[in-house]
Amino acid sequence: MDISGNPRALRKLRTACEKAKRILSCTTMTTIEADSLYEGIDFYSPISRAKFEELNKDYFDKCMEFVEKCLMDAKMDKSSVHDVVLAGGSTRIPKVQKLLSDFFDGKSLCKSINADEAVAYGAAVHASVLSGEFSEKVQNTLLREVTPLSLGLETDGGIMKIIIPRNTVIPTKMEDVFTTHLDNQINILIHVYEGERQTTRDNNLLGKFVLEIPPAPRGVPQISVCFELDDEGILHVSAKEKSKEINRKVTIINDKGRLSKEEIERMISEAEKYKAKDETYRKKVEARHALERHAYNMRNAINSEAISLKLSLGDKEKINDAIDCALQWLEVSVDAEKEHFDNMRRYISSIFDPIIVKMIKGEDNGVPPGAVGSSGSSNGKKRLLSILANFALQAVYSTVTGNIVGFVSVVIDSLSN
Repeated sequence: MDISGNPRALRKLRTACEKAKRILSCTTMTTIEADSLYEGIDFYSPISRAKFEELNKDYFDKCMEFVEKCLMDAKMDKSSVHDVVLAGGSTRIPKVQKLLSDFFDGKSLCKSINADEAVAYGAAVHASVLSGEFSEKVQNTLLREVTPLSLGLETDGGIMKIIIPRNTVIPTKMEDVFTTHLDNQINILIHVYEGERQTTRDNNLLGKFVLEIPPAPRGVPQISVCFELDDEGILHVSAKEKSKEINRKVTIINDKGRLSKEEIERMISEAEKYKAKDETYRKKVEARHALERHAYNMRNAINSEAISLKLSLGDKEKINDAIDCALQWLEVSVDAEKEHFDNMRRYISSIFDPIIVKMIKGEDNGVPPGAVGSSGSSNGKKRLLSILANFALQAVYSTVTGNIVGFVSVVIDSLSN
């Protein structure tokens, strides 16, 4: 008989199975009985503890995976655990107790606390903390709640930028600085996510809001995004454009659009399963953005008045040709690998770096670029380096001679538009 479509029969069978499970915690054999289970038919089936343990083997193994994961998240070794305290009705199952004892190298389990009452006590203490009403029994109790999943936002390319990592103690407040990835961008759509995957399409969208900003070249705006998680698990996200002090914020309630316990466990499991694949994709996207960002930083720098006047037409043409080559290659190389993006970035640097280093040396000596000078003030050099820094280009110095050997783009994540 098929009872899958009969909720009443399923409930009766589930109740009978639950009763048998409890009995098997103190005996090795019992029966699952349900009178008039379906269409007047009684159900009776003997079951042994060994059969019960075999049927639920995967669930028991999963329990131990969570114990191991808990220790990893706490950055603790199992030898650092003094006592293993059992809480919750399922800890009465002999198989669970044996697995726990074996995992902790034969350690005796602490069974002096009522497993069911411990759960109720914990809930009562948590309610006391949230309500602000403390009795003498709990006023000195330290209760720590952590974030079950990482919280972050979407950056260019659909990459998840984590602001508050998983297992961070609540309450907490963290922030990071971002920029734009398009010229003259006038608004940014900020997507807030929770999850452990490196791509936002595999995580859970919690909310979004728009921040309007003054138009500027890509990479120039400085946007500070702050995540604040309060005692009640309510997330407050704010964004501020630093130059004009423009602010926007959104509040995400704990029970609105959040994931269930089962969905959280699934996401953590999938994050581990696809960790290598996600990491490869993230590095590829970062390499692509690094190349694009470096090319535009170079172009903006040589087009600035102070540096443009210092360069010959031939040098500017060489740099612009290399940048054009890189940007055109980017348009047709969507599926290129990380190594290809890195090689192209090294190519444009091999054109840009010698020309700019020569220009700075000439300025430092107080003579035209390419000429030899014996003395001079370093003010000109500092001024040019400062201008390059405004375009996120940072000088790289030789560890042997101390001289400038090249330039790198300062890494600032850009938000999706």
